[in-house]
Amino acid sequence: MPDTLTPNTDENAVAETSTVDKLADENTGPVLIFDHVSIGFEGRPVLDDISFQVKKGETRILLGPAGVGKSVIIKLANGLMRPDSGKILLFGLDITEMPEAQLLQLRRRVGMVFQESALFDSLDVEDNVGYRLNEEHMPPEEAHQKVAEALRFVELEQTMKKYPSQLSGGMRRRVAIARAIITDPDLILYDSPTGGLDPITSTTIIELVIKQRDVYGTTAVLVTHRLQDAYVMATHRFDKAANQMTPLPPHTTDPNTTFMVMNDTKMIFEGTTEELAHSEDPFLKEYLA
Repeated sequence: MPDTLTPNTDENAVAETSTVDKLADENTGPVLIFDHVSIGFEGRPVLDDISFQVKKGETRILLGPAGVGKSVIIKLANGLMRPDSGKILLFGLDITEMPEAQLLQLRRRVGMVFQESALFDSLDVEDNVGYRLNEEHMPPEEAHQKVAEALRFVELEQTMKKYPSQLSGGMRRRVAIARAIITDPDLILYDSPTGGLDPITSTTIIELVIKQRDVYGTTAVLVTHRLQDAYVMATHRFDKAANQMTPLPPHTTDPNTTFMVMNDTKMIFEGTTEELAHSEDPFLKEYLA
């Protein structure tokens, strides 16, 4: 399978985007690979030689102090930034220098929840959630039904005609999650989805993340600064029959939820909940205390 696709003329652009879909469909390896990725801004290194993989069905929680480049990793993973060196493979395809037209096609497979929700203030909830569907000229009735389903998943179907300014912070985050899942993505990137929210509302958002993980098995990378969020995700599952998350049995954790920790431009830890909890690394012991 080729690592990348080359730019093409307008005449065969449609054929190229079709090829992107076909190659992504055929990928049997990791959903996301960072291979010795580095990037800096204004002469200051932000990520230095970062390598990791995200397997299908896995949820990777990315922890670390503020300003270490966690959000940069999310943007690189979706092709919104390009690394200075190294390679990034998304669904088996090298996106490091992929033309934007091909990236746009590949991004349809990726849902992204931005910091602070990033909703359009001038659009109501229905148009925010269905924005990508409208851009793709989906028939209005079909788009309306898909939006209703996504809002039902986050228990906000009644807000369809409201505007972001009429919603609480937690409700806006739930709308952002509905927008991220509207195309049934193969990968969801969560960039601090609970940032700035109170603990109770944060737990509501994490419950939705767990619901997406356990009901649909969606691969995900989640950035968070809240250790409590990470702990809840590792120790809870979503009970579909009861429609709520419930704790796992004592001393057990979700096997598909793993951790990465960054500090000072480096990835300093990758592993399971148990490995993180029992690490003897001095920084990790202080960070987790």
